[in-house]
Parts: sequence; C-alpha cells; structure tokens
Amino acid sequence: MKDRFGRTIDYMRISITDRCNLRCAYCMPHAIPHLPHSDILRYEEILRVVRSAVGLGITRFKVTGGEPFARKGAADFIAALKAEPGVECVTVTTNGTHLIETLPRLVKAGIDGVNVSLDAVDSERYRQITGSDRAEMVLQAIERCAKSGIRTKVNSVLLEDNEDQIIPLAGLAQRLNVDVRFIELMPIGCGGEYSGPDAGVMLNRLKEVYPGLAPVREVRGNGPAVYYADERLTGRIGFITARSCSFCEGCNRIRLTGTGLIKPCLCDGGTVDLRALLRGGATDEEITAALKSAVWDKPAAHGIAGGNVTERRRMNQIGG
Repeated sequence: MKDRFGRTIDYMRISITDRCNLRCAYCMPHAIPHLPHSDILRYEEILRVVRSAVGLGITRFKVTGGEPFARKGAADFIAALKAEPGVECVTVTTNGTHLIETLPRLVKAGIDGVNVSLDAVDSERYRQITGSDRAEMVLQAIERCAKSGIRTKVNSVLLEDNEDQIIPLAGLAQRLNVDVRFIELMPIGCGGEYSGPDAGVMLNRLKEVYPGLAPVREVRGNGPAVYYADERLTGRIGFITARSCSFCEGCNRIRLTGTGLIKPCLCDGGTVDLRALLRGGATDEEITAALKSAVWDKPAAHGIAGGNVTERRRMNQIGG
C-alpha cells in the first residue's frame, strides 16, 4: 500500500529478539538487561502480523534481532515465513556467529539472502569492537554462505575505530561473490555516543585502491544502498547514507519490533502497539486496520539532519 506521501510500502523488517552474543559498543554494550521472554512476540503472533501485512501489499521481509539465531527456533520460523502465501522474499541479518551450523536449514528453506554484520576482518580490531574473538569463524561463515548459492552481503558500520578496516573489508568483494555495504552510523541509542566518517570520505579512500569504482544502476535487495562496481571486484561495494544523503523520499519499509511495536520510521519514536491487540482478542481485521494506520502515518523524513531524532530505544530493541 501507499503512505500519505505516495510512497509504496512493501517491505517489513521483523525483529525476533533483543538478545545478542556480541557486545558492540555502538549497539549493545555490556550490562544492558534483556527483556523478559513474555514481552517478546511468539512466532505464531508474528506470522499473524505477516498475514495482515501481505494483505496490504507488504510481501518482502527481513528477519533481524538482536542476533536472530540467538533465539531458539529461528531457522524454523524463517522456513515458516518463507512458506506463507503471498510472501515474495525473506532475508536475514545476522552477526554470523551461528551461521555455519544454521546454513543447511536456511538453504533448505529457500532463503533469498543473508546479510552478515562485520565491522572488521582483523581479529584484534574485531575483538575491540565486539568483545569477541570470533572474527575467523564469521569470515568462514561468509565464505560458506556465498559458496552455497545464497545471495550474501556484508554490512559494515563506519566507525572511527574501524577506518583502517575499510580496504580489507572491501577486499571480501574481490575474493568472494559478496556485496560489501558500508553503513553510516545512525544516532540511535548507544550509537548517538559515537561518531564515524561519512560514506563519501570512504568512497574516495576506496578509489585509491579501486580507481575504476563507478556507480551502477542495479536492484540488489530491498534497501536503499547505492552500489559501485570495479572490474577487479566479483561483488559490489555499497553505501547506505542515512546521515549524509537522506533517502527518505523513496523509503519503502516499516519495522516490527520484538515486543510487537510497529515502527513506521527508524528514527521516529512513534509506534503502534500490535502486541496489545494480538493478546487482547483483536480480530484479523482489527490487526490489519492498525497496521494500515501505521503505514499511512509514516513520517516524511527521519529528522537526522535537523537533530529531530525522537527514538530513544537501543538498536537491539528495535531491530535495525
């Protein structure tokens, strides 16, 4: 369906947990309490929302967390989501630490894509950012995923602490058939306490190594990334520039948090509480009406440029 500004909304990001086994400082540092399990939507509740969404023309879904595979049954849920009538595309964003053992089930489910969050390839730099020593495991998971035939992308947040990792990360797109996307740090939750370079600065740095980098007009997923190609690269280099170059006018997404809140905009604090309806005896028609209202009321823009970010939750609670 279209929102009040005429944008077609056909994509929903679904957070299934706030839990994660890594401790990235800009997202979920140490000593942050988890939500009680009872606060999190059950899988059958999420699928009920999905059916309403499909009825409104939302047919493309991304499963996120926290770390989605930290939740028991996540792979089975993805298979069930993929099998829902009317669902056209299902992808997942993961930190990759559980990907190797989960990959066969994702292949069997027919998942359409896997995005792996990785901010450093150097083991020590990875440990400094995440508090974990699993860098090599994640790199192996990325390679296996790419070789399985699943469309594989690497998501790297641009930080002051990982500027020296930009070229090595881009090298993954040279060595493997993966897209590497660099994401400007969003001023959400703990991310507001940190800073990172703009994508344009990193693009110029990348051009020193890949001078042939040029933009390509390709649709390579559901999101707003702008992609670049070079003859030396097997995959693409992408940039998601929410801070330096807003893409709100073409935004096509809404979010369902783990606690059942529909968020029409990542940076806006406004939500619609579907959990209360789901657990309060609401009919399918009432669920659909609430979802339709949330889509219609989607803000025109995220407000980063004017300092008008009203979201106060952490990214692990939202499902970025």
